Amino acid sequence: MNSFKIRLFFLLLMLSIAAPLTLFRFGKRSIFGKINTMNDVDTIIIGSGAGGLSAALCLARAGQKVAVIEQHYVPGGWCHSFYIDGHRFSPGVHYIGLMDKGESTSNLYEGLGIANDLVFFRMNAKAYEHCRIGDERIDMPANVDELYKSLAERFPKEKNGLKKYLQLIRNVSEQLYLIPKMSGFWDNITIPYRTRHLGKYALFSLKRVVGWHIKDPLLQKVLNIQCGDHGLPPSKASFPLHCALMAHYFQGGFYPMGGGAAIVKAMTKGIKKYGGVIRTGQGVKRILVEKKEGEKKLNAIGVELENGEILKAKRIISNTDPTATFKMVGTENLSQKLQAKLAKTRYSVTSLMFFLTVDMDVRKAGLDSGNIWMMPDRDMDDLHEDLAEVDILATDEFSGMFISCSSLKDPSSYNGRHHTIEVVTFIDYDSFKAKLNNNDKDSEAYKNLKDRLCQKLVNTLEKVVPGISNNILQIQLGTPLTNEHYIKSTKGNVYGTEKGFYQTGPFSFTAKTEIENLYMCGASIMAHGVAGAAYSGIKTAALILNCKEDDLIKPDASQSVRIYDAENNTHWPEWLHQKMADKKRRAELESKAISKVM
Repeated sequence: MNSFKIRLFFLLLMLSIAAPLTLFRFGKRSIFGKINTMNDVDTIIIGSGAGGLSAALCLARAGQKVAVIEQHYVPGGWCHSFYIDGHRFSPGVHYIGLMDKGESTSNLYEGLGIANDLVFFRMNAKAYEHCRIGDERIDMPANVDELYKSLAERFPKEKNGLKKYLQLIRNVSEQLYLIPKMSGFWDNITIPYRTRHLGKYALFSLKRVVGWHIKDPLLQKVLNIQCGDHGLPPSKASFPLHCALMAHYFQGGFYPMGGGAAIVKAMTKGIKKYGGVIRTGQGVKRILVEKKEGEKKLNAIGVELENGEILKAKRIISNTDPTATFKMVGTENLSQKLQAKLAKTRYSVTSLMFFLTVDMDVRKAGLDSGNIWMMPDRDMDDLHEDLAEVDILATDEFSGMFISCSSLKDPSSYNGRHHTIEVVTFIDYDSFKAKLNNNDKDSEAYKNLKDRLCQKLVNTLEKVVPGISNNILQIQLGTPLTNEHYIKSTKGNVYGTEKGFYQTGPFSFTAKTEIENLYMCGASIMAHGVAGAAYSGIKTAALILNCKEDDLIKPDASQSVRIYDAENNTHWPEWLHQKMADKKRRAELESKAISKVM
């Protein structure tokens, strides 16, 4: 490429990913509203993940009549929560960054008008990430200056390179934020200088850039540990993508009181406040399209539900991934170009998710509100390749895991005795499916496979939480089949499309599709994660309303997210202390009642 083409390519790439990169389960059907005719609805949103709900909220506030259709019995997609024996679990929300006043995620919730309904806990500021790499134990504190100080002390020979690298991360992420705000002649003239760091490193992988600055293999692994948040190994991860992710957590991690469902509840409350409708327990069978007389393009005109009901609307937004979306449109209605693109589309990793309730003092066992990333001291690219090559049942322990104690992240959920733990490990979809003869989730083979995997988890957890195997009250496992069933994600993916270089920027799927009046939102068109998906919904809504994204999330002085320290209750309000006391009291009464019966 010549210099002009490189700059143009880079600009298109960054414009498409800049804004968002700042970054289950059992029950009955519920209906929150009813719609029947074309005149009732302006926009139908298929799927109620963070992207679909933020789009619905923005459109409803703008005066549109919107209807959200969700096939699960509760709204939320990956953000929903579910209960097992009275204990709450949130499969897709483990931590969120940039929640302090004035930071982008806080601004997002304020601009959507839901901040007053949200409470977040600040995770362990001294170590919101615990890295367990082989026999090494290294903590990542909140605040980039504290991170540098901590790592420089541990790796003194890398002090200079580390300082330059962290500053580069900060520069690139800030320049990502800057690009969508530029407009006018002077901004266009100064773009090359004001985004010089982004321009220099935009076309390189994470592995190459970190290798230029950091030589110690262990420090490289620590700095790359958050690759688990996008699911790509360093050699395949775009450096700007990883910069944005790291910067998203530079000030630490935050967890919503009430789990992911609290965010969903705040959004659905806002949607209904402005007249929007949410229908759950109803899947969409197909997206209805027609070609109007004299027009070349097909037009989306409504949806057919799985029960046969027809719903018409002026436009449709799909909050499902591209393959699932265009499957509902029908291959016969797609251009050859789009069919070819779909055939080549790669999806992010899939996972095993374990949900445990334990009766033990997990703090004494070494847990706190920080995440634990556990992996062997091996090349991260080799570990990624092993997902497809190594038999999942070949060993008695998992090599890598993400461990989160949600009852410590959200102290209000702790009943004084039982803790809840969520564990995630990535696997290869095809290798997992090869273990089963069919997709029957009720088959004996599937049950036996889950039992063996749960035992493998317990064996691994014993190394992190000694004694846990004797104190597990219940353990349930979500597999790629679970993801397909409840989330409708292609190949059980957890982050939408794979965010490799050729599936971001100008090569990614966009909010506007080739079908007139059919739009998309969600992790596959911009960025993954709670904040990234929510921003995608705002982008799609702005496109429909023909306005800027900032117009839909303007600052609101009356809105403010409340934040408390998960590790220190000194500044907790009285209502929070009372909430916890009431929960413990109810748990004690239930325990006494059970004891009397037994």
